[in-house]
Amino acid sequence: MKFGVSTFLTDQGIAPAALGRAAEERGFDSLFIAEHTHIPVDRRTPYPRGGELPEMYYRTLDPFVALASVASVTERLLLGTGIALVAQRDPLVTAKEVASLDLVSGGRAVFGVGIGWNKEEMANHGTDPRTRGRLVDERLRAIRELWTREKAEFHGEFVDFDPVYSWPKPVRRPHPPIYVGGGEGAFHRVAALGDAWLANSASPEELGPQIKRLRSLADRDVPVTVYAVPPDPEAVERYARLGVERALFYLPTVPEAETLAHLDRFAEVAGRFR
Repeated sequence: MKFGVSTFLTDQGIAPAALGRAAEERGFDSLFIAEHTHIPVDRRTPYPRGGELPEMYYRTLDPFVALASVASVTERLLLGTGIALVAQRDPLVTAKEVASLDLVSGGRAVFGVGIGWNKEEMANHGTDPRTRGRLVDERLRAIRELWTREKAEFHGEFVDFDPVYSWPKPVRRPHPPIYVGGGEGAFHRVAALGDAWLANSASPEELGPQIKRLRSLADRDVPVTVYAVPPDPEAVERYARLGVERALFYLPTVPEAETLAHLDRFAEVAGRFR
């Protein structure tokens, strides 16, 4: 099993380059960072985990700027969005950003995607929360066209453009892997458009039956990466027995010295399984 780190990068925590360098030095294979463009002050959508929304949600750095900084000081680390909010992103711009990151990193971009939960946030982007699933599916299909065709065009319900040139093309062929986040409601998206499932904080007991259902629906052995795995050897062992491809330890958003201490603990746990 591979091991990576997932976190919220903000203006209050460790800098992206310092985090990337430290993660690679400790043998992690990947870094996945979260995205929120903003958080509306008068938000009515409840925080999925309950209670008050942590401050890090409205202080996140732009993921592609941050990951480009990480790319400049690393050589092997996979650079993932965990997750990019495609319902809030223009597909033409996003295709270029992911492809540019893939190019400057030498083919290390991973496009982790999801539909989002904050209805007021997406509404500020002109997105109707009721149709965001269909919107995301279309945008992902359009992005793949932009990545893989010299003259790309797309005509759908939400995305519509005549033939265009869009460069750079990604280094990875046919394109950077798309990791689809979400629960069982996203399984159709994983099956149709994903290269892997990014499971969010699912326990091993929940995950086993879900993996079976996903692979039955997709009719293939879909790789699974689990977000926010606790640094507990017994839990990691249970994920390993399920055949999980990658475990992402959740890194709190804290200053550099505290961050390095967390990374050392994660590396010690991961080292037991290498």
